[in-house]
Amino acid sequence: MPRTGASREFWVFGYGSLMWRPGFPFLARRPARLFGAHRALCVFSHIHRGSPGRPGLVLGLDRGGSCRGVAFHVAADEVADVLAYLREREQVTHVYRETRRPIRLDGRAAAVPALCYVVDRAHPQYAGVLTLDEELRLVRQGRGQSGVNVEYVRNTVRHLRELGIRDRRLEALSALLAI
Repeated sequence: MPRTGASREFWVFGYGSLMWRPGFPFLARRPARLFGAHRALCVFSHIHRGSPGRPGLVLGLDRGGSCRGVAFHVAADEVADVLAYLREREQVTHVYRETRRPIRLDGRAAAVPALCYVVDRAHPQYAGVLTLDEELRLVRQGRGQSGVNVEYVRNTVRHLRELGIRDRRLEALSALLAI
């Protein structure tokens, strides 16, 4: 289907490690908000930050609320390569549904469609809502192809702070990880 006007722009919404390690070329990086989903440590990581026997815990966009993050504007001639890269990175176990959702970019009145990776609640790696103690245990044990789970949480919190975004739950977990 042909796209016209602003909808021809290709944006990718980052809410976790994509904010601080996108791994793809982009034209612009802008603060943005997604409505209808929130950032949550709700995915058992079997590859990037854990293993099936010792899962870690990573972020997903879960239904309800809103999420402040970063949107990346991708050049038209880079879209196919960026999509291939993101599918290889984000769809290893298919715990996320690749979808287009409207986001609000800071300083722009109209919403723009953005590629988002939303957790699939029916997937076996969906952790749901965990207690802080359960999150702490999983994050402390998590080690995978992309590194130590503790560093993933700390990096995410640090980058959220740099953006002026407060995530009290992640900050509480990060403080416990320092003990």
